[in-house]
Amino acid sequence: MTAQIDPSAFVRITPTARIDRERHGWRAKCLQRLIRMELPVPATFAIPVEAVRLIAAGHLPSREALAAVIGSADGLLGVRPSALNPDWGGPDTVLNVGINDRCHAILAERLGKVAADAMYLAFVQSYAVNVARLDPDTFTQQGAATLEGALAAYRDETDEHFPQDPAQQLGEVLRSMARAWDGPSARLLRQAKGAPADAPLGLVVQEMALALGPGLSGSGWIDFVDPVTGAPRLAGRFNHQTQGRTRGEGAREIYLTKDPRGPSLQDEAPEILTELIRCGAAARARLREEMKVEFALSNGALSIIDAVRVNRSARAAVKIAVALGRDGIIPPEEAVMRVQPRALSDLLHRQIDPRAPRDLILRGIAASPGAATGSIVFSSARAQDAQARGEAAILVRRETVPEDVRGMHAAVGVLTERGGMSSHAAVIARGFGLPCIVGASDLVIDARAGIMTASGRSFREGEEITIDGTSGEVLAGAADMLDPAIDDDFRTLLGWADAACDMVVRANADTPEDARMARTFGAQGIGLCRTEHMFFDERRLPAMQEMIFADKSADRRLALDRLLPMQREDFVALFDIMAGFPVCIRLFDPPLHEFLPQDREGMRELAETLAIPLSDVVRRVEAVAEANPMLGMRGVRLGLAIPEIYEMQARAIFEATIESAANGAQVVPEIMIPVVSAMREVEIVKTRIDAVAAAVRNARRTGFDYRLGVMVETPRAALRAGDIAEHASFISFGTNDLTQMTYGLSRDDAGRFMGTYLREGVWPEDPFHILDQDGVGELILLGAERARERRPGITVSVCGEHGGNPESIAFCRRAGLDYVSCSPYRVPIARLAAAQESIRARGTIVLDPLGSPLS
Repeated sequence: MTAQIDPSAFVRITPTARIDRERHGWRAKCLQRLIRMELPVPATFAIPVEAVRLIAAGHLPSREALAAVIGSADGLLGVRPSALNPDWGGPDTVLNVGINDRCHAILAERLGKVAADAMYLAFVQSYAVNVARLDPDTFTQQGAATLEGALAAYRDETDEHFPQDPAQQLGEVLRSMARAWDGPSARLLRQAKGAPADAPLGLVVQEMALALGPGLSGSGWIDFVDPVTGAPRLAGRFNHQTQGRTRGEGAREIYLTKDPRGPSLQDEAPEILTELIRCGAAARARLREEMKVEFALSNGALSIIDAVRVNRSARAAVKIAVALGRDGIIPPEEAVMRVQPRALSDLLHRQIDPRAPRDLILRGIAASPGAATGSIVFSSARAQDAQARGEAAILVRRETVPEDVRGMHAAVGVLTERGGMSSHAAVIARGFGLPCIVGASDLVIDARAGIMTASGRSFREGEEITIDGTSGEVLAGAADMLDPAIDDDFRTLLGWADAACDMVVRANADTPEDARMARTFGAQGIGLCRTEHMFFDERRLPAMQEMIFADKSADRRLALDRLLPMQREDFVALFDIMAGFPVCIRLFDPPLHEFLPQDREGMRELAETLAIPLSDVVRRVEAVAEANPMLGMRGVRLGLAIPEIYEMQARAIFEATIESAANGAQVVPEIMIPVVSAMREVEIVKTRIDAVAAAVRNARRTGFDYRLGVMVETPRAALRAGDIAEHASFISFGTNDLTQMTYGLSRDDAGRFMGTYLREGVWPEDPFHILDQDGVGELILLGAERARERRPGITVSVCGEHGGNPESIAFCRRAGLDYVSCSPYRVPIARLAAAQESIRARGTIVLDPLGSPLS
């Protein structure tokens, strides 16, 4: 039996009509709201999604049903898409449906022949291309540029006269739009915007307010905020004698408000501008959103055609949400839900002005947000030289290594050929707040010649480029920038977020500078202090290298004694800055080879510094070399093999605790053991650290407390978390390494094939970017459960880079973790994401999951 479309499915939108967003789409629901506000909206009909699906399958409505719509509308019609989410777009609007020879003659008398011809011609061309699927070139040629020519071209191409039955026209337009929505290109575009491929579509049929003809006639739009900055302002345009793309005789653009550049609506019809402003204010209050209002004038009579959510940048989204909250239009918790957490990145860093032109030369992985312009340098030393001269430099490397940290700190941005979201360059750049692009596989670097090549273009060292770490784009030359926007609105939004949040957010901070930034961004403590980064400082590296070359424990202690006061100063500074918030210090983690030069020249310099033969240096470098550093002698393994390192660090922590306490700070340091895989490792280290604590207490005649915990980075540690919890006050999942070890995948090399894996659907997301909830997440859930079974009340957290990812934070909260920790510049993102998940869990704010303001 052939499926039939119930004529009653075509609903005229009235204040009391049963218009449902899920059935009729966002535009239909929005128009009903405008009608309920008694705004002058032309007669409008909504076609539900089930009817649109039948139309796409070839089941057209009956002629009687179509004729009823046409008769009720009393004029020409426009057909518009009405998807569930306005961001999903839809087929192009079709105007002037219903015009034919008879209607054209009437319009010619009423509006004038020029206007009538323009309207009929626009519909013939649109119908021919979008409905009859004729060659567009045929209807853009000179011969078809007139109404007579277009009608003749249609007749020649189809062997039929142009349809004169308005019901037939409407039915074919509906079928064309329904089928266009289901086309392959449309599906791909929707998926790129986050919509499901099979997302439904409603349609809206609206009587047209004729914008061509006598008097003040035309169409335009008005909105009330700047879409880039979010600042209040009145903007828009009125196009006299213009309807859609149809321009009548005397067509011209008129400004809305008084403008020295030309005439304005305020000059010619101030009462209409006043009414438009009233309509905009009413739409903002009723729709609870900043709206762009589309309107038409027919001989001075105003019609409101539509209202759509104002497009906005990230910084504008924050200002708009806060303004709506402050004005009492939405509650603060809803304002918190209105802003995407990732959008805050744009406010923390300089960004390329979206209105500026872009000379794109390369794309890579957007690893750390923000934008920067600087001269190309190919080494850390050159970056430091540029900084000393007061010049901005972009550090361009195949990949960065720990020795590049000083160069990264000196640069204004980092670009690497290799790497992924959790590579060395990405992690360090995010900690520094530097724009960074990694995995730019089309980049070719010839450091010796001082040239980089991309997209067939060559750039020499010293030439200027711009990197956009938010989009992953590399541009030639300098680009126009927007400054960070950490203002009162930003702070207000995060204050509302904190009030709604039931999860703690800490920061990964390695230096006093990091800690100060973390506190500025509202971190509630340090969840990970990577102490090894302190040892790469040029004042400390020689002592570290001397320790590596020492053969005896006493000699190692002697070298480490030089580092002890420096470490103590580091920890005192961290404790003082955090002012009573917890500080979690990870003991030394990296393998020793990272502190030694790998090139011949560097080895020669080290031999001179240590006053030993070059051959001894070469032998020692070879002896500590790691075939697989990620799985070699690092973390607790190094701490057991060379216990003097951990003993020195523990002493520095405890002495700093006493000193800070004397200055009034309430400090209970947290000491974290890295790369644990067995309970016995924790037992040994705990015994040694307890001994150091006892020695310091006796020597200083002062008591103090501390907490010892474990960084869970190996699958075995997650599986044996119950045993480990016997000797730990807390466990923190280091998800960077846990992901590497679970997948058997190097985070530095994954960028080479990650794109292929994601395109082929092997993995739904980059597991270094968004936590793998099925695999790594299961280990976290299992480890947390086993740890809490053995030791109720144990603190469980995540301190990998996933701690700053909104989707991963949502998982962590659902898993019942106590806190997440992330890079300082990701703390605001984490605070907002954690607050949103807290609000969702309480169910106090029910929002449209698709982001429509029409919830």
